[in-house]
Amino acid sequence: MTNQTFGKSGEEQAAEFLRKQGYKIIEQNFRSVFGEIDIIAHDKDTLVYVEVKTRSSSAFGAPEEAVGYKKLQHLLKAAAFYRSVRNNLPDLERIDVVAIETNTGRVELIKNVTG
Repeated sequence: MTNQTFGKSGEEQAAEFLRKQGYKIIEQNFRSVFGEIDIIAHDKDTLVYVEVKTRSSSAFGAPEEAVGYKKLQHLLKAAAFYRSVRNNLPDLERIDVVAIETNTGRVELIKNVTG
């Protein structure tokens, strides 16, 4: 399995997980000049930008540790761009991370990573 295929598999798993948590997925793989947003969803009255990190193990660190300052800055810029090109969006918004470790089956939702 290529890295791209592995990542897409993780994103699909994350989307299904979020649906079970009550999120309504409105878009996946939104691309802009600032980068990609893996999943955009509604969680009740909040617009949520979701970064998905999938790892086969935690041997080189937990998946969520890969979402550092620089990645968050790209996400914030991409989110601002998304908001500028879409209409009728909720006022509230946040960034969540879904961390997936395939060897253990761990899928964890970390809400509001910037707050």
